[in-house]
Amino acid sequence: MFLFSGSPSEKKAGVMQFETLLKKAAKGLVVRTDSREVQPGECFVAMPGTAVRGLDYIPNALDNGAKYVVAPESDRARVAPVVESRAVAVYHENPAVALGELARSYFQLMDRDLKLVGITGTNGKTTTTYVIEHLLGAAGLKVGVLGTVNYRWPGFEMDAPLTTPDCWMIHELLYNMKQADVDVAIMEVSSHALDQYRVAGLEFDAAILTNVTQDHLDYHGDMETYFQAKRKLFTTYLKENKAGIFNYNDPAGRRLLAECEGGVGYGIGDTGIVRQEVGDKPMVQGEIREMTGKGMRIETACRGKSWEIESPLIGAFNAMNLLAAQAVGLQLGLNCKDMRRLSDFPGVPGRLQRVDNDRDLDIFVDYAHTPDALINVQRALKELDFKRLITVFGCGGDRDRTKRPLMAKAVARYADVAVLTSDNPRSEEPGAIMDDARPGLAGHGHVIEHPDRQTAISMAIREMRPGDVLLIAGKGHEDYQIIGGETIHFSDVEAARKGVEELA
Repeated sequence: MFLFSGSPSEKKAGVMQFETLLKKAAKGLVVRTDSREVQPGECFVAMPGTAVRGLDYIPNALDNGAKYVVAPESDRARVAPVVESRAVAVYHENPAVALGELARSYFQLMDRDLKLVGITGTNGKTTTTYVIEHLLGAAGLKVGVLGTVNYRWPGFEMDAPLTTPDCWMIHELLYNMKQADVDVAIMEVSSHALDQYRVAGLEFDAAILTNVTQDHLDYHGDMETYFQAKRKLFTTYLKENKAGIFNYNDPAGRRLLAECEGGVGYGIGDTGIVRQEVGDKPMVQGEIREMTGKGMRIETACRGKSWEIESPLIGAFNAMNLLAAQAVGLQLGLNCKDMRRLSDFPGVPGRLQRVDNDRDLDIFVDYAHTPDALINVQRALKELDFKRLITVFGCGGDRDRTKRPLMAKAVARYADVAVLTSDNPRSEEPGAIMDDARPGLAGHGHVIEHPDRQTAISMAIREMRPGDVLLIAGKGHEDYQIIGGETIHFSDVEAARKGVEELA
């Protein structure tokens, strides 16, 4: 995909120049975005940015021996005198897109038989990747995952610093997957990654939208901009004639299902009213037949066929994750008999994860850190036969302040006991963050507060009575807490076990 501006002759020259660079990348030209890493003879791409711009580091890249520099077309007048005879300047309307195309050529990824599945949405991405991984693996396929928890495939695993890594690293990881004979790569695709073109150069065989609720407005500014970022996965990066898979219970999902030709819907409940809005699209329709503290039984119907699966997962939101995975499986050629393999799926670390303990207390850890996620996970627990729900929660520092009282309001709506504490305060004072959240708890009859997360969790455990359930929300699988500029070890699972031990 070439994006060039200027007169027709300038556009033609720009395309030819960039095509030459692509051929060099295909023959092994190394491309860098960090000027400090540039070696003699390599290519430096001046990435766009706000606080940090690659344009400002072109001199350093040249000093380190860059032979080629990819720079914004709009800054040609500024770049040309700097580069002069020291290197070849290649101008592109969007260097972030150029990087993806160069990575595609270097790794020759699209020449390899590797199917890509992308998942975007505010909530449910991680669990859905795990469910799809299990489903496809049980069907005999070799699966790789790039997600929030880690990057993994058979024989390899590393912790994930970002939900979606940088563009060059994505291509390199996918190349390594294919070298390991992976058949399908499943990728969580964040709104940040889509906005920053981190998936440039990729084409997806299937893409899912789980939902769109308030999150990351500190970055995107408003909900429509946030939605449009996620929309790019389906309008820019989905292969022609491949299916976008959309949650028809979510307004954003219905919006895209109506817009995208060939889209597939999934959800719970009758599709009659939905079809009036989106047209006659294929639907993967689910019905929860039974739900207990041990799991659920769900019936799924699609294209005139129906089948049942049993799962140890609980909660309607997990039923949605199971349906999304089944929709992907069907698009990749699995049949309804294959879906029964989901009965063996054990769950996901930090996603409604039960904390085993010798007191037989019902304690769960979950990653819920948005108002919608808190509502979903609490509602799932309230629908079971527990006497009281106790919820521990906090809000992250240096993030969207407007969602803090909304998170507290979500907790107040369902929790019999609300325990307000800190999450990752980062550069903010924990007490100030709690002050922002507190209005959402107004009028609640039983609120416990403490800024130290371990202390708050221990207080919540001491509050438990027989038949109660405790939800510790916010950090899930994470094993750290960011306080000031320091990252310290902290695990909600470990904190819960310590709190139980203190009862003795």
